[in-house]
Amino acid sequence: MIKKYEVVIEPGEDGWFVATVPALPGCITQGKTLEEALNNAKEAIEAYLESLKKNNQPIPEPDVISIQEVNWKS
Repeated sequence: MIKKYEVVIEPGEDGWFVATVPALPGCITQGKTLEEALNNAKEAIEAYLESLKKNNQPIPEPDVISIQEVNWKS
């Protein structure tokens, strides 16, 4: 079965991009580019889930997240 996890990528203070996976607490990585951050997030998700399986822990279901754009006029 394929599960899709949402990845949130934000600019970090050091100029790198930080990727977090809300459904997997503590699953966080970074990359110099958006592409690198996303690739690193995929690897982090795989490692996280493998660790859960190895330790007979339940696999969290993906969260349903809606990212919406909000306009603000100053």
